[in-house]
Amino acid sequence: MQSFVLKRFSGFKSLSRLRCFSQSAHKEATLHNDVAVPSIPPFDYSPPPYNGPSADEILAKRKEFLSPSVCNYYQKPLLVVDGKMQYLFDDKGRRYLDAFGGIATVNCGHCHPDIVNAIVNQTKRLQHSTVLYLNQAVSDFAEALASKLPGNLKVVFFTNSGTEANELAMMMARLYTGCHDIISLRNAYHGNAAGTMGATAQSIWKFNVIQSGVHHALNPDPYRGIFGADGEKYAKDVEDLIEFGTTGQVAAFISEAIQGVGGIVELAPGYLPAVYKSIKKAGGLCIADEVQSGLARTGSFFWGFESQGVVPDIVTMAKGIGNGIPLGAVVTTPEIAEVLTRRSYFNTFGGNPVCTAAGLAVLRVIEKEKLQENAHVVGTYLKDRLIALKDKYDIIGDVRGRGLMLGVELVTDRELKTPAKAETLHVMDHMKDLGVLIGKGGSYGNVFRITPPLCFTKEDADFVVDAMDYAMCKM
Repeated sequence: MQSFVLKRFSGFKSLSRLRCFSQSAHKEATLHNDVAVPSIPPFDYSPPPYNGPSADEILAKRKEFLSPSVCNYYQKPLLVVDGKMQYLFDDKGRRYLDAFGGIATVNCGHCHPDIVNAIVNQTKRLQHSTVLYLNQAVSDFAEALASKLPGNLKVVFFTNSGTEANELAMMMARLYTGCHDIISLRNAYHGNAAGTMGATAQSIWKFNVIQSGVHHALNPDPYRGIFGADGEKYAKDVEDLIEFGTTGQVAAFISEAIQGVGGIVELAPGYLPAVYKSIKKAGGLCIADEVQSGLARTGSFFWGFESQGVVPDIVTMAKGIGNGIPLGAVVTTPEIAEVLTRRSYFNTFGGNPVCTAAGLAVLRVIEKEKLQENAHVVGTYLKDRLIALKDKYDIIGDVRGRGLMLGVELVTDRELKTPAKAETLHVMDHMKDLGVLIGKGGSYGNVFRITPPLCFTKEDADFVVDAMDYAMCKM
């Protein structure tokens, strides 16, 4: 028997419809008492006492000295002072399960000892010089990174961030092809500099500055897209853009395999092979943005693009590549890499010995601890549990993603797919109070982004779902 619980949120204008299953009328009447308060899994670590300024003092300084564009999660901002593997600790020593991973960044876990040791040892020896001199850290990491990529993708350019990496990739494509036009996807996010802002296609991330030469194709979104999960139908729109919006020749197509900021949207099956074919025919290059989906996060593959059976011409990456160290990279073929010799290209901190020592340690930890396999096993388990939760609550419109890159979209009406923005914030805040930290994204801000460290366990997965269950039953 199904019972439908309608409850108005205090301070919210919209109604949220939740459906909970129960076995009897008595259970229906006591629904909120059916879900026990979840407990965080045990963990053998206690941080040292914190003696720094209070959250209020730090918040006051942020308001006075940091950009007003810097925002905070939660009604009461969280002060994080310590981290260990998949856990974070606040100023009072309370432990939280980090299911956001610093925005899909801390792949190996907070303060992983192998990575910390690599950073400390390199810093003691040489913190910075320049790539104008020889140093083994940068060449060793470049070799190791290239070995993880298919085909002839073996020339590496190091940057400091994903935005920088994508900017460089787009410039290289334009130089190599002699064309200016680039095709991106609606709902995409590729960075916030001049070129990448053009490739980004969410109005909230776009300022009123010149953004030329980018065309945005229909997003192959299996949940909200007009063609459902038919990737080849979406791909036809790219053909049309080339024919009607360009000279017939393009510089590149850039996309994520799973849109991160856009709300963990996995591209419809069969999409990339069809699009890559059209782009090649138009003389363009294919750029895979692996800033969030790369480095074993999707579990079944090391790189997100591999799930669609394609090999790009250029791959960009950041975030998880450094486990929190500012590090990005562009990997391409020797032929394409040659274009940067036409003038001088230089990046002061790209290839910094401390950052590249950290990057090499990340690759070794992923392999040694079999984090890709763990992302697949635990991610599959977590997704199955979230799908079961979707059967329990009508407010969950969709569960999607792969490995430990998962999204849960909340809607107030499943048929209309009306975004449940206020409810999303409410559940996030309640989950934080229970000890679980998750992110949010999507064009409407109604998608939970679950991108934890890849050392996540099934017990951690249970805690995430149980906390979400409890928060939703208490609405």
